[in-house]
Amino acid sequence: MTTFDDTVIAGVTAHMNADHTGDNLMIVRAFAEPTATSARMVGLDSVAGEWVADVDGTEKLVKVPWPEPAVDRAAIRTQVVALCMDAYNKLGVARPEH
Repeated sequence: MTTFDDTVIAGVTAHMNADHTGDNLMIVRAFAEPTATSARMVGLDSVAGEWVADVDGTEKLVKVPWPEPAVDRAAIRTQVVALCMDAYNKLGVARPEH
């Protein structure tokens, strides 16, 4: 497993939480907590992303594996997009335009 520099993690999580709140929720609902009402990305490594989800009024940390390992910063984006697309497909929800 590869861990990433704190600057990389902060950049990815800030972007996801500012620009992709709906995608965060869909990922968590599809692969971890179907009844989550909100989710924010809090971390990642080469094998998975981490989110805090609100489930029945309680915050719960969930880890969702990437479809393939993310070996560098560019691969993180690829894996987030793939995971997001998989989530929308699994839930049968049309993905909004970004």
